[in-house]
Amino acid sequence: MTDVRALETADEADWRRLWAAYCAFYRTDLPDSVIAATWTRLHDPAVPLFGHVAVRDGNVVGLAHVLIHPNTWSTADDAYLEDLYVDEPARGAGVGRAIIEHLIGLGRAAGWRRLTWHTQTGNRAARAFYEAFCPANGWVRYVVEPGA
Repeated sequence: MTDVRALETADEADWRRLWAAYCAFYRTDLPDSVIAATWTRLHDPAVPLFGHVAVRDGNVVGLAHVLIHPNTWSTADDAYLEDLYVDEPARGAGVGRAIIEHLIGLGRAAGWRRLTWHTQTGNRAARAFYEAFCPANGWVRYVVEPGA
């Protein structure tokens, strides 16, 4: 069985391990300053970003980072699942499903308008998993990086 709970400061070593694996999957090398800032933001109640972890057999095996934000189409907030990662040995055991179902429950309780996420078009495994929850909505994402 998988339990999903809020990220705690005691989870730092596990979070860093999973975060490093997630970044490696996307071939991204983040500076230590960004990693440290992300960890700090995940625990700052003034920042609308939070983390949850999945625990299976006493081990932290998954993480999720969610950004809460207003939108122009409703008075209810939206939630954006920015990062979702499940440790490779734990995949296929329902960990990812437990995380998303947990977030859906949080959204119902908090009155979010919607929970959204995206993945790369070529990530077939992720797309098949996500489409068990809902179909892709047909929108195309564009990214401009003015600070890069």
